[in-house]
Amino acid sequence: MQSVALIDYGSGNLRSAEKALVRAADGRANIVVTSDPEVVAAADRVMLPGVGAFAACMKALGERPGLIEGMTQAVQAKGRPFLGVCVGMQLLASRGLEFGETPGLGWIEGDVRRVEPADPAAKIPHMGWNNLISLSGPPLVSEIGEAPMYFTHSFAFYPTDESDVAAYVDHGGKFPAAVAKGNVAGVQFHPEKSQSAGLALLARFLEWRP
Repeated sequence: MQSVALIDYGSGNLRSAEKALVRAADGRANIVVTSDPEVVAAADRVMLPGVGAFAACMKALGERPGLIEGMTQAVQAKGRPFLGVCVGMQLLASRGLEFGETPGLGWIEGDVRRVEPADPAAKIPHMGWNNLISLSGPPLVSEIGEAPMYFTHSFAFYPTDESDVAAYVDHGGKFPAAVAKGNVAGVQFHPEKSQSAGLALLARFLEWRP
């Protein structure tokens, strides 16, 4: 049975993510909540959740000895499928521009910056249900179509290369809602809060073979 390392670095919403993954797996995968770099490096798949500020989450990740190295071994060296969720997606960036400048993992080049809607009626934080604008890309994301997903955030990840954007969302202006590059993908929304469409995405992640 394949193993999925759900990264525990003190970020919120971990238990909700775990419950959703277990439900989506339906006995087909072993979901391991861990910060052990050896367990992460040996995992078949890796998922990084995240709630809060970019700098605080990156700091917490770096404070777990060897954890980033274990993730890098699994994802970058071995090519294991990776899914980042919310701030977990944002940490893929080169840098975050929230409360100053903070280096990210750098797995997908680009910046995380505040969402600035052109429509003044669009409130920030962007919170609640919103439909995706799906693009042609990996089935993990493209098969979602225009399903509504649950968002709660004030910052978004803007990749340098637009071909790394897998889906957009419109909230007073269009910005990336999902990214994908090789075996690395991320979603700004919360699959664990997005009911059947979110569970379907997690189920596809467990089957994804990039």
